[in-house]
Amino acid sequence: MKILDKITLILFSMIILIISLVMVLLMFGWVNFTTIVALYGQLTTNELASNIALFASIVCILLAVKAIFFGGTTTSNDKINGEGILLQNESGKLLISKETIENLVNGVANGFENTQSVTTKVIIDSQNAIRVFVTLMVLPNTVINELSMNLQSRIKEVVKKVTDLDVKSIDIKIKNITASEENKEV
Repeated sequence: MKILDKITLILFSMIILIISLVMVLLMFGWVNFTTIVALYGQLTTNELASNIALFASIVCILLAVKAIFFGGTTTSNDKINGEGILLQNESGKLLISKETIENLVNGVANGFENTQSVTTKVIIDSQNAIRVFVTLMVLPNTVINELSMNLQSRIKEVVKKVTDLDVKSIDIKIKNITASEENKEV
């Protein structure tokens, strides 16, 4: 959320809180309506207080117009409902979905000769950081640590090259070691 949006939200929350408190005080009879009218009268008769109130009102109106008409627009690199990452340039917008990144990672992992049964899950957090979770089975005699480092390195490289996005982390889970094709035939 941008700083102006946060300020707008805080300001309107405070205004609604004050209005709600005044209404509750009036409804329970803890404050007379004439007291509020007298405060308003003093506010309008004092020139400095009147100018400050006018300035605050104009700022609130401008912030309200901004929030109503321009609050829902997306900007570059905004996450869209957790479904992907929106990239924007002068020519238009591009949404790269999580499924696209998952398929890309699956392709990389399946390209390694000792991997089998690859499944991938991609999570995009609120800061648009990409976390990849890969679950796979490997063949016997696979050096798992070496495979893991090579796979992580290659996935980061390919995702960066194809999508121009950086991967924050790649977590690999070795689900099982499968029987080799030679052992199955015996």
